[in-house]
Amino acid sequence: MIFGEFRSEVAEGVMLAHTLNLGEKTLKKGRVLTAADVALLKQAGFDAVTGARMEAGDLDENAGAAEIAALLVGPNMEARRPYTGRCNVHAATRGVLRVDAARIDALNLLDEAVTVGTLPDYALARHGQVLATVKIIPFSVTRELVERCRAIAAGGPLLQLAGLQPRRAALIMGELPGMRENIFRGTVTATRNRLEGLGSRLALVLRCRHARGDYEARLREALAAGCDLLLVAGATVTKDRLDVVPAAIVAAGGKIEHFGMPVEPGNMLLLADIDGVPVINLPGCARSRRTNGLDWALQRLMAGLPLTRAEIMRMGVGGLIRSPLEPEDEEEGEEESVAAVPAGAPKVAALVLAAGRSSRMGAANKLLAEFDGVPMALRAVNAALASRVASVTVVVGHEAAQVEALLAGRKINIVRNADFAQGMSTSLRAGLAAVPSEAEAAVVLLADMPRITAAHVDRLIDAFDAKQPSIVVPQRNGRRGNPILWPREFFARMQAVSGDQGARGLVEANPQRIRAVDMDDDAIHADVDTPEDLQGLKNP
Repeated sequence: MIFGEFRSEVAEGVMLAHTLNLGEKTLKKGRVLTAADVALLKQAGFDAVTGARMEAGDLDENAGAAEIAALLVGPNMEARRPYTGRCNVHAATRGVLRVDAARIDALNLLDEAVTVGTLPDYALARHGQVLATVKIIPFSVTRELVERCRAIAAGGPLLQLAGLQPRRAALIMGELPGMRENIFRGTVTATRNRLEGLGSRLALVLRCRHARGDYEARLREALAAGCDLLLVAGATVTKDRLDVVPAAIVAAGGKIEHFGMPVEPGNMLLLADIDGVPVINLPGCARSRRTNGLDWALQRLMAGLPLTRAEIMRMGVGGLIRSPLEPEDEEEGEEESVAAVPAGAPKVAALVLAAGRSSRMGAANKLLAEFDGVPMALRAVNAALASRVASVTVVVGHEAAQVEALLAGRKINIVRNADFAQGMSTSLRAGLAAVPSEAEAAVVLLADMPRITAAHVDRLIDAFDAKQPSIVVPQRNGRRGNPILWPREFFARMQAVSGDQGARGLVEANPQRIRAVDMDDDAIHADVDTPEDLQGLKNP
């Protein structure tokens, strides 16, 4: 490229360096002058202009910027149309950005003609946000310089955008005598907002005494319900790996990955794992909505990026989010164990049948029997609470007081069925009568199926269309199972059923209204009637 001052009579083909006002017409910076433009320049009294003339092997600024920007583009991003020597790379989804800093530096060190700017490594990016910008400083770059950029990028894209994947999270809160209720409300509100901001859900909220055994029990409950992220807010801040909460995590079969992080606020975060499910013992600042180390940890988890001991220990540079002398705040909010149904989503209720006599179980009530440390009735109710249902109604009967005590503290509607001895149909009748009137459908769960999780319930809800309602039935290898989702129009016929067979006959009588959903496991067939059944499920 030749840059300089060109006499007007030889300026055809020159790219203007500066905008020129010719009175009736303006020639803008970057315009390639035509013969007509040159005539106007002479007429306006311009003897010379400043600009650039391309040479063989040159790429104009837009073409050069576009080619270099294409080298940056990784998954979930796109380069937009270049303009005035600039080409931007935008996020095609919401995610966490990874930047190959060494190779970006190498590009910028090649030549002053090429500049590449990016968001920081691990930045949380929204859909459409600019992730990086390439700016060509002069009017052109040489093909040779672009090829040197290409050689640096030969190992693959210089940027990666890891899309956020939704998680079903549980929040377990410990309490001690004298703790104020607004502390719990604030913790729930801050946690829910934090998770929803990352496209995930606070699916299950549990409270317990600040004791190792109680935390362990709640951890097992959350896992049994199908939660794939466990957050524990202890009544006191954890001070050691052997403190109450981490001891409970280990007792529940977990492993402590790392304690502490070089981020303020957030120093006291503890990361653990139970059978592949991440567990975070929250630092005290997690009760606040203000950014802290928990946000960084959650962003990486939701994006499927490694969150190891080493990764956490490398967070120190930039880890001072705000001064430790700055006062902390306490957030208040409304606690809800069942999240609100998103606008436009069908309103599906859960109906848990937990009234049976368990006559084939012997002296024990099977619904109070533990499976993997969690009573079966509690497993069913927690699975419903952790799903996307709008409400949970539980029908109890046999040993009702004991079952109700087991379920105490949960946001559910309990119905007592005095006629439970006459069969499942009576529980179905009592439960359907108590389902909220705004519900468009109900998922009927049997409390003696301990492997059912929130994921199974949500698969049924995903398949339900309120505009064309079907009976949504799970199946595995062509064999149908439970739970079943029923549109409201079938409620009256279900309440007319008698005996101990439930509404299975209605399924057989309405084959044209069935929508089958394939499941990934046999949980939909695994029920417990006898001690041998329970033992068989424990030792498959």
